Order: sequence, then structure tokens, then C-alpha cells
Amino acid sequence: MPKVVIAIGGNSLIPDADHTTVQDQYMAAAETDDHIASLVEQGWDVAISHGNGPQVGFILRRSELASSELHEIPLDYCGADTQGAIGYMLQQNLVNDFRQRGIKKHVATVVTQVEVDVNDPAFSSPSKPIGSFMEEEEATRRRDNEGWDIKEDAGRGWRRVVASPAPKRIVELEVIRQLLDAGVVTIAVGGGGIPVIANESGDLEGIAAVIDKDLASALLASQVDADLLLISTAVEQVALNFGTPEQRWVDKFTLAEVKQYLEEGGHFAEGSMAPKMRAVVQFLEAGGKEALITNPQNIERAMAGETGTRIVR
Repeated sequence: MPKVVIAIGGNSLIPDADHTTVQDQYMAAAETDDHIASLVEQGWDVAISHGNGPQVGFILRRSELASSELHEIPLDYCGADTQGAIGYMLQQNLVNDFRQRGIKKHVATVVTQVEVDVNDPAFSSPSKPIGSFMEEEEATRRRDNEGWDIKEDAGRGWRRVVASPAPKRIVELEVIRQLLDAGVVTIAVGGGGIPVIANESGDLEGIAAVIDKDLASALLASQVDADLLLISTAVEQVALNFGTPEQRWVDKFTLAEVKQYLEEGGHFAEGSMAPKMRAVVQFLEAGGKEALITNPQNIERAMAGETGTRIVR
């Protein structure tokens, strides 16, 4: 069967500021899952990855508010918690979809560790903001007492920042491969994976970092020999010069074109589409056949060639 890795954005589970509860997220997951179930019905073997930025932020905020009563939660454990919770939402909705459609498929979530290099340059210049805004006094205290890296954020306050290193190895890869080979719809590498490093004795240990979800999804897609990397995001298609008078929606790119546009800069927004396009480049350069970018509600139409942006070698 053809194999697809579908990368779902963590923000796609939170439609707007008025719909942030767990039940709201569950309903958003149900909508996305309905489109994924259609691909399974068409004969695709499916692996699903997902973002978790907002959900980790919620956990950190709860932890901070309860710190006078309970221990705070380390960042790697927040990643593990959200992998389980979001995986639960996705897999339960898929199981229900499969039952309603008469699809004889199983679904499983793999709590996934992703190894990073402790010498990655990202650790020398942490840049990924996490957690709540703080007054400078509180931020300085955390820096001095707990070793946090802190940064003033555009006049809005101080925040903790952590590294965003490149994913090097998916620890549970063989388990994921076995599940996919058995036809199990597999949810894995949530939030880019739980960042871990190998210590001097070779044992794994968690580290405070955030791995880019799309880069980790591209690595997963390459290593399970996926035919397609599908990135589900907030827009129906990719645009050049997004948000400018020269904005132009694009149906198809070649790998060479994407690399040229990334090198030139300014064509894809750094906070949104540029990391996705770099993930696509990584997947295609590693031997992937093609990638597709669209929003959840248009997954079937994009797969049929009616919309979305397709990137080919």
C-alpha cells in the first residue's frame, strides 16, 4: 500500500482564542481525523505526527500557577504528556470513524523520543520562547537559581527560551515501522518528539529543548519510506510573497525552485511556512517522492490534485 506521513499543526487543534478547552481540541481533532479516515479508506497506510506548542504552553502555565502547592513539570515531561493526550484524541476519533465506515484498521500512539546532538549549535543560542511572560526580576531569579536562558520579548515581558536542535534519530523507529508494516495507523513523533541526548555512558536522558515538528516529521517520512509527506496547516495552498501586494498562490513547486526561494529569502514567512518548506527539502533530498501542503478540510481535494501545493523532485 502507498504510505503517507501526515503532519498536523498543533495550532490546528485550537480554532481560535474562544475555543481552547480540551473538548474544543477534541472536536477539532475529530474534524481532521474524518479527512484522514478517507485516505485510509482509499488504501493509504498512514502515520500521523502533530504539533503541541499551545498544549505544552497550557501545561507550563498550570504548573507555574500551582508551584506553591506542587512540583513544576520539566519541559521533556510536558512533551510526553501532550503526546499521550493528543494521541488519545486522534486515535479515539479515528477508531470511531473506522467503526462507522466499516474499516478494519487499528490505531496506536507511540510516545516517541527523538535524539539530538548535545553539541548542536542551537544549544549555544537558545531562541525558542516557552512558558509565560515574566517580570524582569522573576526572569532573572529563574536564570540565576534554575539555569534558565531568558529573553525580553518585543516589549511584552521576559520569557524563558530553549534550544531548537535538529532531530538526529527517532529512538522508537523500529516499533513504528513494525506497526505501519502491520497496517496499523500510527501516531508518532508528536511535537517533534521528546528531545533526548545520549550521556557519557550512552544512556538516554531528556533535555529542555523543542524540536521542530515538521523537520521531525520529514525525518520520520524518510525513515519509514513514505511515498508522500503531507503537511496539514492553516492555509489551503502555499503563497509566494505571502501578505504582500505581490502574493501569489502556487499549485506546484520543484525541489530546485523551493531551494532557490529559501536561499533568496522573503518568499516564505520565517514563523510559519519557511520551516515547512525546509522540512519538504529535507524529505525530498533524502529520497522522498513528493510532498503536499494544504489545510485539514481540503486534504481529500488536495490528494486528488484539485487544490493544495505539491512539491516534487
